[in-house]
Parts: sequence; structure tokens; C-alpha cells
Amino acid sequence: MPKKLVIKVTAGADSPERCSQAFTVAAVAVASGVEVSLWLTGESAWFALPGRAAEFELPHSAPLPDLVEAVRTGGRITLCTQCAARRDITEKDVLEGVRIAGAQVFVQEIMADGVQALVY
Repeated sequence: MPKKLVIKVTAGADSPERCSQAFTVAAVAVASGVEVSLWLTGESAWFALPGRAAEFELPHSAPLPDLVEAVRTGGRITLCTQCAARRDITEKDVLEGVRIAGAQVFVQEIMADGVQALVY
């Protein structure tokens, strides 16, 4: 039975290495055939918006737009409801395919059988 990987990334440009690690692990998991759900919380919430990933730079890391696209294409990206509200981000603002959902949905995902959760 294939496992599902749920990754919550809490960092953005404020902690670039942690942020990049989360997106890299998510993209590699998708490429490996793992079902991936990536949650954007805190400062990573900005990466739900078009063009924001292109502003992110970290030497010796994969380009963030490529990682976001890999996860968006082969997995699911969710933006935290409260994080979106605090930044005045609405469903009409986000990249196509990104959903906005809250803690109840996150808890349901991580409590399901066969799920591994990681937080960065």
C-alpha cells in the first residue's frame, strides 16, 4: 500500500534553507510516485501567489518555481485558511489548483492510515 506524505512548510524567505528543503522533499516524493499534500503556512503562504516563487533565491538549490510546479502538477498544494486571511489572500488570488483549507482538513489528512507527516 503506497504511503501518503503530508508536508507542512512554515518558512518562506525568512528561513530559506528550511523552505527549500520542504519544497525539495515534496517534489522528489512526487517524482518518486508518492502521493503528496503540501501545506503552505506562515511565510510560505506567499508562494501560493503567482510569481512569488520566482522571487525566492537560495544558492545551490533547485529553482523554487520548478519545485512548486512539480508539486502542483503531481500532488496537492493547500494554503492555510488563517494564514491566507492574515495576508488578505483569497481563492481568486492563488495559483490554479491551490486550495485554501484549515486545521480540520490538515488533521484529517495526517490522521489517515498510511500517512507520514513532516513539518519544516
